[in-house]
Amino acid sequence: MNKIEIYTSENCPYCKQIKEHLTEKKIDFKDMDIVKEENIWKKIVNLTGLPTVPTIKFKGEYFVPGRDYGSPDNLVSILESFEKPSHDDARRVFERVKTLGFQINNAFGAVDRLLKQIETNTKKEEDEAL
Repeated sequence: MNKIEIYTSENCPYCKQIKEHLTEKKIDFKDMDIVKEENIWKKIVNLTGLPTVPTIKFKGEYFVPGRDYGSPDNLVSILESFEKPSHDDARRVFERVKTLGFQINNAFGAVDRLLKQIETNTKKEEDEAL
């Protein structure tokens, strides 16, 4: 497996957990402290838009917790199966924007259904109170 860079903060318990998990799985990584590597970290935050640690750099791609992985096991699974994308950046951005639009539409649909349910329940309660 190619070298993994993990951007961490000294006082971050999740960073410690991720590093311990990678070590247990015998996955080699280079720990990059965001204070010591401030200039690099600023560029990563500028690129990703998320100043969240532990951010992982692997094969030129960035993996941010919450956005790209949800647990140490999920991260390991992603890293073990990751292949460099074969499509150019423009195509990948286009596909991700379509996916984002789909997810936003689903989220708003769920909120709309919930609000309608709340409205129905509120009307029932009002009618019963009369």
